[in-house]
Amino acid sequence: MLRTNVDTLVKLSVQGQVTPPMQRGAYRVDREGAPFVLPGTGGITYNVKVGHSAFSWAGDHVEPCVSTAATIDDRASVKNQAYNTLSCVGNEAIVISGDAKGARGVVTGMHGGIEHVIIDFADEDLEKMVIEDKILIKAFGQGLQLLDYPGIMVRNLDPGLLGKLGIQEENGKLVVPVACKVPARLMGSGLGSPTSASGDYDITTTDQEEIRALGIDQLKFGDLVALEDSDNRYGRSYRRGAISVGIVVHSDCFLAGHGPGVTTLLTAIDGSLEVTLDSEANLGRILGIGCYR
Repeated sequence: MLRTNVDTLVKLSVQGQVTPPMQRGAYRVDREGAPFVLPGTGGITYNVKVGHSAFSWAGDHVEPCVSTAATIDDRASVKNQAYNTLSCVGNEAIVISGDAKGARGVVTGMHGGIEHVIIDFADEDLEKMVIEDKILIKAFGQGLQLLDYPGIMVRNLDPGLLGKLGIQEENGKLVVPVACKVPARLMGSGLGSPTSASGDYDITTTDQEEIRALGIDQLKFGDLVALEDSDNRYGRSYRRGAISVGIVVHSDCFLAGHGPGVTTLLTAIDGSLEVTLDSEANLGRILGIGCYR
């Protein structure tokens, strides 16, 4: 088992609500200059789950299952920032109002810009949920450290999930299974953010031929991915030799500079973090959630 500082971490409640779908204007314009009108962020998404393809949906920035925020009207509020930052992938979520009260789910990612926390619930719970139902998350994980690997920074990761990722120790390094490797040149929206402890950033998909050649078009919601030459320690930037491991949290997009979003989990610049390809490296399969329920 990896030695961590888990005994010193603070577990506290953060509370959000199911957000309505968001729409800015009647339509948006895609990377080829064509207008489109499609479902996007927010709401309860009944048929898009962790484990499903992140591509080929008739939607833009689609968030699987349930989208939540601390406040609906002011996404930049300090409440939303705390909710998005303190929530971690793998955290337990509990519905505390409405007909679905008592239902339990799992945080599957954070979406920056819109400041949403995305949560997976069972189908029978989704049928009882409505917009503005209140959800409590047991926020736990920010501040997690790997005591024997000080060069690897942990972000947005529930300590209970860490031990389930199939990480191996080899020659003084940690090796993490990932479904795909993504070159730094394809990272877009969110690049330059001052923090990686919230939100996500996007794999750009304008060059469809390149996306297919690299197998990125096969990515699923919940897939673990390696972002090559990507330093996510204190923000998101290019650095040769750095590597970050993240999780796919929202769907492909039609806007220039956008694509499937990735929330950071692990990052290092000192060579102590490596990856190995494993097509089954998916949060849904690991936890038995999403389409693996």
